[in-house]
Amino acid sequence: MQPLAGKVAIVTGAGRGIGQAIARAYAGAGASVCCAARTWEQVSATAASITAAGGRAFPCAVDVASEAAVQGMVEQTAEQFGGLDILVINAGVDLDAHVVEHSQIELWRATIETNLTGAYLCARAAIPYLRQRGAGKIITIGSGLGHRGQPAAAAYACSKAGLWMLTRILAQELADANISVNELIPGPVETASSSPDPQHSVAARHPTEWRKQPEDVVPLALFLATQPDRGPTAQTFSLMRRDG
Repeated sequence: MQPLAGKVAIVTGAGRGIGQAIARAYAGAGASVCCAARTWEQVSATAASITAAGGRAFPCAVDVASEAAVQGMVEQTAEQFGGLDILVINAGVDLDAHVVEHSQIELWRATIETNLTGAYLCARAAIPYLRQRGAGKIITIGSGLGHRGQPAAAAYACSKAGLWMLTRILAQELADANISVNELIPGPVETASSSPDPQHSVAARHPTEWRKQPEDVVPLALFLATQPDRGPTAQTFSLMRRDG
C-alpha cells in the first residue's frame, strides 16, 4: 500500500534524525521527496538511500533562514516533480543558554532565525504551490518546551512557542484552501546529535519519558500526511507521555 502515491513532499532537516526518517517513510509510502538540509553530504545520503530502495527523491542543500534559498528549494521541487502537496517543517537548532549569559543574544538570534523565521519562509514559499493543487498539508515539528518552557532554554522554547502560534494562524488563513496545518511534537528522541555523556543523555534529562528513536515518530507523521483534505487543522499531536 502506498497512501502517498502521486504526492510531492518537502522535508526540511532531512539529513539526519527525525527528518531523515520521515523523508524515507514518505518515499516508501509513494511520495516524491525533496530532502532538504544545510549539509549537502547528509541530504545526498538520504536521497540516495531512497532512490536505492526504489523511491523518488532529490537532495537540496538549503539554509532555511535564507529567503532566496528557500524559494529556490520550493521552485526546484515543483519543477522536478510537477507540484507540491506536503511540507514538513523540521529544520531546527538548539543553541541555548541562560538569559543572563553574555553569549545569549547571539544564540537567541541564531535559534529564532532558523526555528521560527525559517519556518515562516518555508511556509510562505510553499503556499502558492499548495494552493495550485487545491489542497495540501503543512506539518510543523514542534516541542513540548514550546508549550511549557524550561530554564536555560529561552531561545529554543520561545522559537517553538512562536512556531505553534504560526501553525495556528496559518491554519486559520488557509482553511478555505483545504490546506491543513498541524504541529507534531515528537518528545525526546535519541539522534546522532544526542549527548554521548550519560549525565546529559535523553534518558537522564527525561527519566519518565518515552525514549524514542527517529523511526518512532514516523507513524504520526504518516497519519498527518494522509488525513482527508477537510481533516484536522490547527491542532497539536504529541508523542510525549506527559505534559510538564
